[in-house]
Amino acid sequence: MKLIETGEKAPLFTLKDQDGVEHSLKDYLGQKVILYFYPKDMTPGCTQEACDFNDSLKKIKSKEAIVFGVSKDTQEKHKKFSDKYSLSFPLLSDSSSKVCEKYGVWKEKKLYGKSFMGIVRTTYILDEKLVVVERFDKVKVKDHVKYIVDNCL
Repeated sequence: MKLIETGEKAPLFTLKDQDGVEHSLKDYLGQKVILYFYPKDMTPGCTQEACDFNDSLKKIKSKEAIVFGVSKDTQEKHKKFSDKYSLSFPLLSDSSSKVCEKYGVWKEKKLYGKSFMGIVRTTYILDEKLVVVERFDKVKVKDHVKYIVDNCL
């Protein structure tokens, strides 16, 4: 699947978070949505990104936006990750990778000469009508969240 382009309507989905609560994207019409896809809980880059979003939640909420982290990790792994770092936003479990595929972030990756399928770190910013207004591909974690908060909401 291809990445969703700016100007396109975001594909709808329903996923459960670390507490077993279902989140349907359509329920967030009227709010800006930051939807960030990340490879794996408890890894250095993913931990930094999650903590950066968490530290910026007050600013994000003040701009009438909500943030969701999405990975293939289970609800249980998300719960441990969320509890360990006191995260205050939903981490959505896409264990089937169907949502990752819809958003074009489930791709072949290479590491140490080996190929495998995985999530390419990508962030989508959706407007109040759930239309993609920004997309960040192959995200570098350093200063990513600060840039979004200062320039995209």
